[in-house]
Amino acid sequence: MKQKILTKTDDLPIKNETKADGKVRSGYWLGEEDSKHLASLGLGYETNRKGVLVISDRVSAFEENWTSEGGLTGVPGKGASLNAISKFWFDKFNDMGLAENHIIASPHPMVWIVEQAQPIKIEAIARQYITGSMWRSYEKGKQEFCGIQLPNGLKKNQRLPELLLTPTTKGTIKGVEGVPEKEDVPITRDQIIDNYEAFGFRYPMHIPTYEVLLKAGFKTISEHLEKLGYLFVDTKFEFGYIQKDDGSIHMIYMDEVGTPDSSRYLNKALYQKGEIREDSKEFFRQGIINFTPNNEILLNSDMSSQRKVYAKETGLPDSLFLETGELYTGLAETITGKEMPKIENAREEILDALAPYGLLK
Repeated sequence: MKQKILTKTDDLPIKNETKADGKVRSGYWLGEEDSKHLASLGLGYETNRKGVLVISDRVSAFEENWTSEGGLTGVPGKGASLNAISKFWFDKFNDMGLAENHIIASPHPMVWIVEQAQPIKIEAIARQYITGSMWRSYEKGKQEFCGIQLPNGLKKNQRLPELLLTPTTKGTIKGVEGVPEKEDVPITRDQIIDNYEAFGFRYPMHIPTYEVLLKAGFKTISEHLEKLGYLFVDTKFEFGYIQKDDGSIHMIYMDEVGTPDSSRYLNKALYQKGEIREDSKEFFRQGIINFTPNNEILLNSDMSSQRKVYAKETGLPDSLFLETGELYTGLAETITGKEMPKIENAREEILDALAPYGLLK
């Protein structure tokens, strides 16, 4: 099982001018010549830089990556499942005429070849139910979120009167009054409008566009999931701009969307009986909470340094990783209607898949 898990993704012999390693993905950003070579193959627009995104099976929770007591460094099948679910939604949005996305080829279940977009510096968060961090704040008396006032008397996991957009900053935004220069700061719609350029929008009229794409995307995912027995609780979208060969600028969906990593799903049948079961990354998070004697080290932001040491030194039960893998794979197959491919040796398979594109060193 360990051999089938891919956790180190930043050392592949893939051509790149720059490289970036995130929590679960590594990005190999190509130079002009290789980018134009891909465009000549009919992949994307000649005007945009291209990149290779390799997803891992790493699992991040409470801002840390975790391993198991048996030496598992990731969740089996997680990366391929996330890619499959995201691509399913991206393709659905494209077919509906909502907007394009950054994927121009998917040569392997754990690899996307993408156009590099100019990112809009907003984590576009949409919430249909009150839970998680919003509930914890509401329970303590807070009722205003991102400039939106919630009514009195809401209950945990209750469906909200309307879909709420509660954006936060993506990266550090500088020079905007009332917005601290740090990541993940809640922001209001008025702040975005008044400082649209600082948040990466080209024009003020693009703010309603991103809101329409966010709401329409959420509605599309929610309706599909409900048919499958899930309630779509909340999620995060990211947007950016690409330039087509005719010089026109277009807003697109990017990063990932609607996955159990970036979203919460509730089991619909159990919810209607008054029971709550989250079929998403919360399953893994809750497993860590149940395993950890002192939950404060996980939930208290002031204990981040202690949490980092704890995550590094603590082996979680193997069963938590294996059961999370089964959950992710099952979700991917249910959502896409397709069986997930068996990956035996991810590194070799990825290199074999990229070789025809001329992207290996």
